[in-house]
Amino acid sequence: MDDEILQWVREGRRDDAIARLLPAYRERVFALCLSMVGNRAAAEDIAQEVFVKIWRALPAFDGRSALSTWIYTITRNAALSALRSRRASGSLTEPAVLAEVEARSVEVSGATDYGAIEAGTDARRIEGWVARLPEKQRQVVRLFYLRECSVEEVAEMSGMPVGTVKTLLHRGRERLRELAGVTQS
Repeated sequence: MDDEILQWVREGRRDDAIARLLPAYRERVFALCLSMVGNRAAAEDIAQEVFVKIWRALPAFDGRSALSTWIYTITRNAALSALRSRRASGSLTEPAVLAEVEARSVEVSGATDYGAIEAGTDARRIEGWVARLPEKQRQVVRLFYLRECSVEEVAEMSGMPVGTVKTLLHRGRERLRELAGVTQS
């Protein structure tokens, strides 16, 4: 698909290229945004912004990297920019902002599956625990468990080596067990 899209870009058929890209990457771009910002509405907005950026930047895509790597880099940068602007607009120590962040982190739940912790635990509590993980652990845990991405897909989407993703998943699971009060046998 990369070669076909690159050829269309060279021919000035940017609209054809984006029409092919959109269905192929829509879910993965959204999943990455959601894993980073933790809010469905914000993730949808960022994903739309990402595809506009991709459409504009397609003529500059030269094929030196994989198309997916290029798209995920744009996605990560857009999500990080949104997080920076959100942080700049309010402090987490303000009660209203803290309440909003906690409420939004719960919105991500739905098809939550965090293994042994889930047994007898409601999704809101689990997502509350996930929200307390360090940012990279939270992102990896959400992509792996909520979006059911493979370790390799999480690595590609997040721009991290597979070994780093495995380490973050392990540490995230351990921290979730601690938060849930689950002991290992």
